[in-house]
Amino acid sequence: MKTLLLCAAAAAVALSNTNGCASASGTIKDPTAHANPPAAAPHKTLRAFRSDQELKDFFRRITDEQKREQKRRRAEAQMATGQTSNSAPAPASVAMADASSLSGAKSEDDESVTNAQHAGVDEGGIVKLHGNHLVVLRRGRLFTVEIGGGSLEPVSTLDAFGPDVDPGGAWYDEMIISGDTIAVIGYSYGRGGTEIGLFDIDKAGRLSYRDTYHLRSNDYYSSRNYASRLVGSKLIFYTPLYVSPYGDADPQKSFPSMRKWRRGATENEFHQIVSATRVYRPEREPSAASGLALHTVTVCDLARSELACEATVVVGPPGRVFYVSPSSVYVWTNEWARAADRMRPRSTLYRLPLDGSAPSALGVSGSPVDQFSFLESDNRHLNVLVRSATVGDGMWGAEVAAGDVALLRVPIDSITDGSENAPASGYRQLPKPQGYTFQNRYVGDYLLYGTGNGWGRPEQGRGSTLYAVRWAGGAAAAQFGLPHGVDRIESMGRDAVVVGTDGRDLHFTGVRLGERPALAGRYARAGASQGELRSHGFFYKPDGTDSGLLGLPIQRPGRPGYKHLFETSAAILFLRNDSLDLKELGELGAKPEGSVNDSCRASCVDWYGNARPLFVRGRVFALLGYEIVEGALDGGRMRETRRVNYAPGRLVTATR
Repeated sequence: MKTLLLCAAAAAVALSNTNGCASASGTIKDPTAHANPPAAAPHKTLRAFRSDQELKDFFRRITDEQKREQKRRRAEAQMATGQTSNSAPAPASVAMADASSLSGAKSEDDESVTNAQHAGVDEGGIVKLHGNHLVVLRRGRLFTVEIGGGSLEPVSTLDAFGPDVDPGGAWYDEMIISGDTIAVIGYSYGRGGTEIGLFDIDKAGRLSYRDTYHLRSNDYYSSRNYASRLVGSKLIFYTPLYVSPYGDADPQKSFPSMRKWRRGATENEFHQIVSATRVYRPEREPSAASGLALHTVTVCDLARSELACEATVVVGPPGRVFYVSPSSVYVWTNEWARAADRMRPRSTLYRLPLDGSAPSALGVSGSPVDQFSFLESDNRHLNVLVRSATVGDGMWGAEVAAGDVALLRVPIDSITDGSENAPASGYRQLPKPQGYTFQNRYVGDYLLYGTGNGWGRPEQGRGSTLYAVRWAGGAAAAQFGLPHGVDRIESMGRDAVVVGTDGRDLHFTGVRLGERPALAGRYARAGASQGELRSHGFFYKPDGTDSGLLGLPIQRPGRPGYKHLFETSAAILFLRNDSLDLKELGELGAKPEGSVNDSCRASCVDWYGNARPLFVRGRVFALLGYEIVEGALDGGRMRETRRVNYAPGRLVTATR
């Protein structure tokens, strides 16, 4: 397989031969290079459609091309096999699996209990903090537990769906809290899209249902990413919508739409939330061979009593990875395009600013693994780790990433109308790791990556290599041999910790990220494995420049990663970090006898996990299924002080 650098160079040369853009060896000019620079030309962006008719004409032409391309491919296949067929054409496939087969701004005093990628960009999760209450989303229900004044008492329980909503065929995955509004985000196969349930919470922690809304979309599920973000009071979604050439004659009927739910609601009650003038297309049109997707960013204002949402759409190929920075949503797409009678891979990066200004695009190569492959840095550059054989983070796509590795670094201002490619000089080839289940993370000035075990059964004696490279440029990537896999990479202040198993024990390796990266302190928990794979399962609470507490759910040794969907973690393990000297403080464990039959009606598989370490106002908690266990440090060891079982029909508090 050609390297990413060769692909990028070929794409840039091909584009320069057709439209006069920069060649593969070209660079982006620095406007500060001239003492008196000329007036800057207006920044090029994607073009919006000017009318409904222009939009319909575009889709009619594209879908006709898709049909012709599919006929050509069938004819080529028949010639190759000597077969003929009179069967009807199949709908265009998309690069996503169908999961149905598995059926107010915060005050400065508020604390976050979510291990989020960016400060100020909250992510949908299973536990949040509202005033003096923890709010937990579990197995289709909402729960509140009071922690104010040193208490630990269950308060309220409510279904995570409306009283007139049939939860069958629906998954309620994550929640966001803004002011006194809780938004529960789910996906309903029966009602055709993303479901948003709004609930009110008062100062006493009592819950009440308000409304349910539906957004027309395809399934957003990802084994690593989260569907929703909150910036201020604005709830932000990225959702894909795939368009088939054999669908409705008027594709606008399947455009991003919204309805308020009521008993007996019909399809006719969906109203479109995007106009033709908010639908954008790049100068380089998507290939007819790959199908078509409406990449939609929807912004809903949770500060309003009646939910109001607006959408922006870019038209592109189906594949995707998305990332939300404090200023923009980035969507990376992949397709196969016909060139010189051959099908070649082609990728496009879209940027959709959160301020509502016009989106932009850039031709790129390869694909990121997940949202952690991106970093929008403060100097207005975008940094993206890409691999050459990756299908995006939809469903379980991120777990099978493979191929060559490179780091793309481009000025954000170079992302324009989609007619240009990132120059080959923007890619920096990096060492390719051995193994699967690729993990990557930006920590400080460094990008760290490696491979581990993931959702499968841990391999005995599994070792790996950790790579550390300065993302802004500089020395070659540093390489460190580890006696364990790279299953998780997390920041601890200005340094990092790598977590992984060798098949028997769970290891924590500190990485000092100074002028030169170096391995530092290590700790191994004998006879344990990770209890959670999602990023929110870990939390680090600093109490100094180079010190703090960390927590991580653990389980029995050798447990396959997928078991966290069905089994509660055995305990939360706590460590202390003192300048990367890692020492165990102890654990807070679950009680098997605490399990109950909860008569679950929806979301009965814990896709987003069920265990979290929580550090709140100087107190330490372990969320373990239906139990919340509080601990306190006593002589340098974690000691359980009390626990509460908040399961439906079983609200029990025990104190030691």
